[in-house]
Amino acid sequence: MRTDAQRARIAVAAVFAVHGAVSGSLATRIPWLQDHLRLTPAELGFALFCPALGAFVAMPMAARLAHRYGGRPATRVLLALWCAALALPALAPGLAWLCAAFLLFGAAAGMCDVTMNAQGVIVERRLERSIMSGLHGMWSVGGLAGAGAGVVAAQAGIDARLHHAVMALVLLAAGAAAGRALPDTRPEPGEQAPPRFAVPSRAILAIGAVGFCATFAEGASQNWAAVYIKEVAGGGDGVAAACYAIFALSMAVTRLAGDLIVRRLGPIATVRLGGLLATAGGIVVVAGRTPPLGIAGFALLGLGVAVVVPLTFAAGGNATAAPGQGVAGVATITYLSGLIAPAATGWIAHATSLPAAFGLIAVITLAGVLLAGALRPRPAPAPAAAAVAKPAVL
Repeated sequence: MRTDAQRARIAVAAVFAVHGAVSGSLATRIPWLQDHLRLTPAELGFALFCPALGAFVAMPMAARLAHRYGGRPATRVLLALWCAALALPALAPGLAWLCAAFLLFGAAAGMCDVTMNAQGVIVERRLERSIMSGLHGMWSVGGLAGAGAGVVAAQAGIDARLHHAVMALVLLAAGAAAGRALPDTRPEPGEQAPPRFAVPSRAILAIGAVGFCATFAEGASQNWAAVYIKEVAGGGDGVAAACYAIFALSMAVTRLAGDLIVRRLGPIATVRLGGLLATAGGIVVVAGRTPPLGIAGFALLGLGVAVVVPLTFAAGGNATAAPGQGVAGVATITYLSGLIAPAATGWIAHATSLPAAFGLIAVITLAGVLLAGALRPRPAPAPAAAAVAKPAVL
């Protein structure tokens, strides 16, 4: 039994890595898409809003798919769709088609995100120890690998249509191989199916609020760290790019090591410690107007928020009878945060300044510290049995 659980853990980790590799493969060829379609910055910004919108709309349906077809088949099919969708954006002949491709791309990404995190929760239960941070660390590793291949392809002048078609096939094969050992979870006899669009319970909303705080800081830092270093701290283009790389690397390393911290401190103390580190990082970013201090601040932000989202997914999956339903609720809230964080940061910076925007982000991460108690383990509700009609008494 333990061996089966370990095999399932390796399979889920591989699925996370493949999912991340698709994301990393696309991210490096966005400039090619902009040049190929002659998009203005505003048009590109609108197109890049579509993947998150597609994910936000589709994610609540993922738990029902997993209930109907089983966790393993649903995850394998959705991962295959996500890998295949990588080829679509580069084939788009214009902005409208690109937006449609990104909507499908985001829907597949978000639904697969829900089912694979639910699989992670199930394996974590079987192993009786934290593994979610490490799984998200593998997603980061996959993203870095996909991005690395994309950099090589871009430097070699390879057309993105060919690059993404080849990567889609490679990742389809890798995902199919990894999915064979996923746990084959099926609903209990008589268990009611989750609703097509699951409305989060009060407990899920509280857990999601913690994830919202961390994702807001993550999204803002990912999109504005390089700009901050260049415009506020006075760094050059290379230093600005290095700041983003250090931020991403700090998140990846922390997630890979995060499970050891969670096992020692527990999820609530880990989230509180991370929130305090992130708040300290935000303060350093605001107060230090030099590249070294700015980079150090963003590295602290990455260290602080890295394990929060994995822990909120785990808490959400354990707070409901069907793990996918709880994960879907938390994921929807965190994706909403990811949708608004980059734009909100820009609006606040336009109205005041970038340091003021990151001062607000430090306040938001501190709010996550205060809300961390929502991750306290609680017994999940028992699966609801289907109603059985009783014969009338004559």
